[in-house]
Amino acid sequence: MDQITFERIYDSVVKREPTYDGVYYTAVLTTRIVCRPSCRARTPKAGNVEFYTSLEEATRAGFRPCKRCRPEEGGVLRPDAVLAAQADAIMEAQLADKLTLPMLAEQLKVSPFHLQRTYTRVNGQSPAVKLDQLRIAKACGLLATTDLPVAEIGRAVGFQGASHFAAWFARKNGLPPTEYRNQYKGRDFS
Repeated sequence: MDQITFERIYDSVVKREPTYDGVYYTAVLTTRIVCRPSCRARTPKAGNVEFYTSLEEATRAGFRPCKRCRPEEGGVLRPDAVLAAQADAIMEAQLADKLTLPMLAEQLKVSPFHLQRTYTRVNGQSPAVKLDQLRIAKACGLLATTDLPVAEIGRAVGFQGASHFAAWFARKNGLPPTEYRNQYKGRDFS
């Protein structure tokens, strides 16, 4: 690797920027650990660093993956993006359940504060906003494409009472569920 490329990548390590995550891996000669360039661990001295283009290459050279940034998980995604993607998957799978931030955090084995902060930083919105978006999209789709009763659609998106669902839906969409169905019946929302 030429000196200019090394310095550019090392500068991203110092700044903890994700620019080279998944492109290069930072191998620290003194600790025999390989990290993502954006790892939050203490910055190694430039003389103690080698860069590899693949994690496999670094592990073959005798380096073990960092336990902090976990370069072996999530491919090119940083651990924060992996956490956000896992939260999205849980919310989509458990849309019909009562799901709170503490319950979601418990399933992901992190604190609610950490989940809220990390998810918001990665996606630009909170998990609650995302959950609302998922619920409204599913409710709109079911209202427009099925003849299911409104109460059943409400339960499918996490509401036990039809009146609570109807009030929430009207607040989010500007129309009560039955009016929405009459206006949009037959349209494809997939």
